[in-house]
Amino acid sequence: MAIQMAVQMDPMDGINIHGDSSFALMLAGQSRGYDIWHYDVMSLTLDANDRLTALAHPVHDLQRVEGAHYRFGAPQRIDLGSDIDVVLMRQDPPFHVGYITATHLLERIEHETLVVNNPASVRNAPEKVMVLDYRKFMPPTLITRSLDEVRAFQKEHGAIVVKPLHGNGGKAIFRIEADGSNVGALFEVFNSTWPEPHMVQPFLPDVAKGDKRIVLIDGEVTGAINRRPGEGEFRSNLAVGGSAEATLLTPEEQEICAAMGPRLKELGLIFVGIDVIGGKWLTEINVTSPTGIVAIDRFNGTDTAAKILDAIERRIAGRG
Repeated sequence: MAIQMAVQMDPMDGINIHGDSSFALMLAGQSRGYDIWHYDVMSLTLDANDRLTALAHPVHDLQRVEGAHYRFGAPQRIDLGSDIDVVLMRQDPPFHVGYITATHLLERIEHETLVVNNPASVRNAPEKVMVLDYRKFMPPTLITRSLDEVRAFQKEHGAIVVKPLHGNGGKAIFRIEADGSNVGALFEVFNSTWPEPHMVQPFLPDVAKGDKRIVLIDGEVTGAINRRPGEGEFRSNLAVGGSAEATLLTPEEQEICAAMGPRLKELGLIFVGIDVIGGKWLTEINVTSPTGIVAIDRFNGTDTAAKILDAIERRIAGRG
């Protein structure tokens, strides 16, 4: 019987079919004969019998053809526990109460269905929080809403970068020069926009050399790309105009991966992307909806999506 794979993700019409990791995983599943379902997180329902369901579309005819990259069948309400073998939790952050609630709901089917990544671990490991467990590999990092603390940090470190703690895709990341002339105004905006504290780090000039995305599957390194900032930018995320190039891991990066790999596997974080600047500075651990596998495969001639499905199949088989 074909593996039943449900993908909790954003609308299919808006994805970049040439770079989207979720689409690559769906294509890989189709090639293996999986039955693939797509649903929006907003359709999740926990019914009076404690069954978790979603209004889902069967997905057919996946292909990398603009405007004709998929075909939906008639929507059906499916039981994510009894009807599905694996749920891919792939909707984009931001990591907010709605996202957290979805992890609680998906956690209720774990005894029946594999959820990738593990919802409890995702809930406990937002990108810029879990990384704090590995401070010895990080640049000096401040988490705060206090302008006084930021001014003191900047006085010590010079130019800084301020990021939303639960942002994604390089959005709303600001560089503030060493004179700190606009830090007060920027922090007013941050504090009025986000209720949580913010991340502050020294600006790392090595970012001009690139920001490396390293993908780990079940705790093992499977590939990497180096992302360089576009013209007039310091952010290297592909979503904001960065470009990708082939790369190898430095000894420091290998040490970082070896330090966290076993824990990632233990936590059920099957598909993880970490970001490293300058070959040594760990900045993020991406577990909610990691990206980058299409670019990695383009440069390395690999099939990372297939490796992820291999790991998923091993986990399903191991559940008995």
